[in-house]
Amino acid sequence: MKAIYSVVAGLLLALFTSQASAATMAGIKMADQMQYGGKTMVLNGIGIRKRLFFKLYVAGLYLDAKSKDAAAIMKADKPMAIRLAITSSLITPAEMKEATLSGFMVGTGGKIAPIKPQIDKMLNTFDKGVGPGDVYELINMPGSGVHIVRNGKKVEVIRSAAFKEALFGIWLSNTPVQANLRAQLLGR
Repeated sequence: MKAIYSVVAGLLLALFTSQASAATMAGIKMADQMQYGGKTMVLNGIGIRKRLFFKLYVAGLYLDAKSKDAAAIMKADKPMAIRLAITSSLITPAEMKEATLSGFMVGTGGKIAPIKPQIDKMLNTFDKGVGPGDVYELINMPGSGVHIVRNGKKVEVIRSAAFKEALFGIWLSNTPVQANLRAQLLGR
């Protein structure tokens, strides 16, 4: 009988440990921590990007320390990442390019001219393919720039503080792509 209690206790501990180490939304798990370039970032918030009734992707915001201050996050040159787990077949390379460009336009109030070459560089990474099951990580590494990682492989590095601020502004600016997603990423 004591052995059965030990097994049950072990299973419960494993269950609670695994639930505590990841957040799940729309069947997508986001780990509570992200490691990249020797830096550890913690999950600040998780949310889902929707258009009409379609769930397009699950996003996770990772920071070096939790924060609800969107403006400070956007300006900071600290380790941080947006992780996008694509869930919809509606997202194609062309759609991802269009939506990303639109996000930059909205987040910057249409002032993209100074960072247009960097935006184009990012948009070109989507030519490698975008669809359900793909995971994009947009990771800021201080002094190095934004590393674009697709399905675990680095595909581009963009060095520009203005680009980084505008990129994170897609989700965190006062005019984000989706207000409730912004709130979720900020842990509100």
